Amino acid sequence: MAIIQEPISQEHQAPAEKGSDVGEIPQWRLMARRFKQSKLAVAGGIVLLVMYGIALFAPFLAPYDANAVNSDRANAAPAKLTWKGGPAVCGVAQTLNKDTFTWEYKTNCDKPDPINFFVKGADYKVFGLIPTTTHLFGVDKPNTVYLWGADDQGRDIFSRTIIGSRVSLTIGLVGVGIGTILGAIIGTISGYFGGLVDNVLQRIIEIILSVPTLPLWAMMAAILPRDMTVTKRYLFITVILSLVGWAGLARQIRGKVMSYAGADYVAAARAAGSGHARVILSHMVPNSISHLVVVTMLAIPTTIIAETSLSFLGIGMLPPAVSWGVLLQDAQKVQAVQQYPWMLIPAVAVVIAVTCYQLLGDGVRDAVDPYG
Repeated sequence: MAIIQEPISQEHQAPAEKGSDVGEIPQWRLMARRFKQSKLAVAGGIVLLVMYGIALFAPFLAPYDANAVNSDRANAAPAKLTWKGGPAVCGVAQTLNKDTFTWEYKTNCDKPDPINFFVKGADYKVFGLIPTTTHLFGVDKPNTVYLWGADDQGRDIFSRTIIGSRVSLTIGLVGVGIGTILGAIIGTISGYFGGLVDNVLQRIIEIILSVPTLPLWAMMAAILPRDMTVTKRYLFITVILSLVGWAGLARQIRGKVMSYAGADYVAAARAAGSGHARVILSHMVPNSISHLVVVTMLAIPTTIIAETSLSFLGIGMLPPAVSWGVLLQDAQKVQAVQQYPWMLIPAVAVVIAVTCYQLLGDGVRDAVDPYG
């Protein structure tokens, strides 16, 4: 006699486990979760976003033009801020020390100068397009508000530092971007085709890697004419920095591509009639993207330091260009650093940017392998 089994009603069925969506989570979301677990990497990314935001709006945030000379405030110390019905800066009186023949400044906070917001100042263009004279803050002339002091020509270090960040921060991105493209293309060609092409490219890479990096950069930068415009010199320095950095990346990508070339899905693509370009673009490059991102992220601080070093040595960016390396030229003398320690403030900006990029790069490196 057959036993008829009644179907189990839905309310009597075992409830599905909540939160069992592991198989449904795409890889990019796993990478984002892994990245958020690194608090230092997230903090580094936030600081970098703030720094690039400051660089983007630097002319508006800077109270003075970066090259505006004021002999009445040569080597002036950082301004002393106070509060009197609102933010204000203490007055400064300049006197000459006849014994040391140096300018000395006496601060007077009895009658501070109020800091005004959205004031008129030096001309500049918003995003290089819209002319304006509006600055975030300032004081009435002839008074000054030098938050981080002044250099030996009376130029505001605060304004020069944030305006100089536009060169120092972007030259790393552009230089590494060019180097990454070169390294990815050459490394993929070398690993995919092999044979004579691989041998020739690898010997060229070995020659480049055998030369010390800084002397090679210095040699190429030193042959540039010193009377070049700021824009042309920026472009040439960017190209010089990228021409050396691609070699190491190309060798790493070559190794990745060689491991992928023997995979079953590559053989299946070739058997299906896919050409070399389709195999490279559809299989080789996508599988190398995560490695490219990590290497690129970790290479940017090296490029920032390289530009700073070349400009510090006087063969990188040159005045009237403003970068962190150019600003640090004034701090070459030990005597100047001892008497005017605020000259080293641009070096602090370099340390912060490089450290944040390294923290961000470590976080990205862990995030691209979410299954690790």
